[in-house]
Amino acid sequence: MSRDDSEDKTIYKVVVNHEEQYSIWPADRENPLGWSDVGKVGPKAECLAYIKEVWTDMRPLSLRKRMEEASS
Repeated sequence: MSRDDSEDKTIYKVVVNHEEQYSIWPADRENPLGWSDVGKVGPKAECLAYIKEVWTDMRPLSLRKRMEEASS
């Protein structure tokens, strides 16, 4: 039996790593190593919508920096 997202009552938080990559994590759990809170907490759909809005460049930070240096 699969769980429908509408049945998911978990409250999530949005987390970000050193490469500025985003994910969601259950709000009541300690962050995975290397991930920090961004301050957004709520239902799964709300957190995913937030990530879609703010994470406009999917490239890791280190790659973006290398590409900027190469174009200078």
